[in-house]
Amino acid sequence: MSDGGYLLDNRVVEAGERIAALSALFDPVTFRHVDALGLARGGRCWEVGAGGPSVPRGLAARVGPAGHVLATDLEVSPALAAAAGGPIEVRRHDVAGEPPPGGPFDLVHARLVLVHLPDRERALAAMVGALRPGGWLLVEDADPALQPLGVLDEVGPEAALANKLRSAFRVLLAERKVDLAYGRKLPRVLRAAGLTDVAADAYFPVALPACAPLEMATVTFLRDQLLAKGLATAEEIARHLDNVATGRLDLAQPPMISAWGRRP
Repeated sequence: MSDGGYLLDNRVVEAGERIAALSALFDPVTFRHVDALGLARGGRCWEVGAGGPSVPRGLAARVGPAGHVLATDLEVSPALAAAAGGPIEVRRHDVAGEPPPGGPFDLVHARLVLVHLPDRERALAAMVGALRPGGWLLVEDADPALQPLGVLDEVGPEAALANKLRSAFRVLLAERKVDLAYGRKLPRVLRAAGLTDVAADAYFPVALPACAPLEMATVTFLRDQLLAKGLATAEEIARHLDNVATGRLDLAQPPMISAWGRRP
């Protein structure tokens, strides 16, 4: 991939493992917010950058057969494509480069999407413009600069190595214009986009079971890039993966900021 491309491609083998781990970590948080926003039977939703099928299926369970869930992504994974049917429509779409694919929607949701897009403002404007009056936008994005460590309690060489590789991951993200402090900006960004009733909270995974498979899949996928940039050696990567496999590392993830607002 070029330095301007998306770092974590949905088409590689490790993507399925990453998506499953991200779903295990963050789906409960996402649906806590979706339910609080009052998504009703028969509602219309747009899931932006869906990645995998878990969020579209959860939305479909809430809107029922009379509702509609449009799940889009820049690259549609086989698992997402297989979820199409009933109230779920799956479509390839570039939220930052193409007009909104339909609408108006009662709910538009994007998780871990905008932080990766160079043209975040255009993507956000497209999502806001696709809402019906009174419809809700729910955006959830990470803030790696707020908590940059892979292991918070850095005791011993295993934890130190985990933090070295997490720092290397941030270098690769920054090279691709990822805003490592974007999550904290979301309330201000949503208000600037014209939304009302804006609020936000944060979720901070520490030592949860899904943190380990997420770390394994991410580091395995990034191995060649870490080596090419001189950010880690092959021995360090192999040793870190072995350390993760033991289950003794209390791995953490950056806080995910969830922010929501309503179109007047």
